[in-house]
Amino acid sequence: MRADGDCDSNYTLTRTWTATDDCGNTASEVQVITVQDTTAPVLEPAPDDITVECDAVPTASATDLSATDNCDADVTVTYNEVRADGDCDSNYTLTRTWTATDECGNTTVHTQIVTVEDTTAPVTTTDFETEISITCGNIPDVPELDFEDACSSDISVEFEETSTFDGTTNDFEIIRTWTVTDECNNTAIYTQTIFVTNESNIISSNTELCIYEDFEFDLFDLLSGDYDTNGEWQVTSGNATLNGSLFNPSSLLNSDGTFDFGQLGDYVFTYVTNGECPTETEVIITINDICIPLACGDADEVIISKAVTANGDQWNEYFTITGIEGCGFTVEVQIFNRWGALIYESKDYQNNWNAFVHGNSVGGSDKVPTGTYYYIINLKNSGLKPFAGPIYVGTK
Repeated sequence: MRADGDCDSNYTLTRTWTATDDCGNTASEVQVITVQDTTAPVLEPAPDDITVECDAVPTASATDLSATDNCDADVTVTYNEVRADGDCDSNYTLTRTWTATDECGNTTVHTQIVTVEDTTAPVTTTDFETEISITCGNIPDVPELDFEDACSSDISVEFEETSTFDGTTNDFEIIRTWTVTDECNNTAIYTQTIFVTNESNIISSNTELCIYEDFEFDLFDLLSGDYDTNGEWQVTSGNATLNGSLFNPSSLLNSDGTFDFGQLGDYVFTYVTNGECPTETEVIITINDICIPLACGDADEVIISKAVTANGDQWNEYFTITGIEGCGFTVEVQIFNRWGALIYESKDYQNNWNAFVHGNSVGGSDKVPTGTYYYIINLKNSGLKPFAGPIYVGTK
């Protein structure tokens, strides 16, 4: 006879043997078997304890582990997870517990500890140049950088810009720094370095004046190119006086209208601009006592080439200054490229430049590259101001 217990695998069996003779006399023996399920289910091993980044936490559920039992076919596996916060939102531990229970309440428990850490700093999602080389005046705006983090939504960004600019015309550097920090204090630093070349776009020329000439010569007539007119003219060498940008040669005369030999010679004037891109540009005025008026023609009669096409077709082969033949002027010529570099100079020009290279020019052949160049022409002893302008040079 079977008597059920508190679960299917707990019960008792009472077994009785009875002996009876022909006269009906009996004798009995009884065996009681108590059946108990005291063995817990066998549960698959839990995953090993691990340490992972906050964006690589593996998922888990009750079905991840299976269990078997020596008595019951139906074993229940439950799953529980407990989180313990760390020093920031993305640092914490997960205690994962799988419990296998058979029908008689025997249990087996396996545990996994998952340590979650945020050790990765935020990254930028914006492409930007980390190093830039430019000329002064072309400094780019500060780029707007976006950042993202694998775990944190609260990202702190601190921006700082420093410069080695010392107020002079020296080259300098601008260093832009972004310091990015997430909630767990992981920090990354992004920099952009701008190498600034303080090149002047001002082209200067020199001239000669007679000490007896009583007129206001504007020093700006000796400058060409791109420059700020809010600068200041200074006397660098020579005992001269200026009225803004105006210089009167006769102001060098003594009060009685005479001059001493020491008052002749070179006077150096410097045009200074301040600000983010300061410049210092020198011009030289040579003062003499030879006051020769224009012997023939005037400025409108001077004809200057507009283009040089040094391609061997005999047309516009040379840079020429005409209309002054027979006047006895000495022609001084300076030609500059678009960066303000002097590529050709002659103190006694004979209409013989056909785009051949100079030591300061850029090119891989014996001709300067095709492009626009700038000239300054001084007709010595003409009484005329220097001529300046562009010229197209074609060498292909």
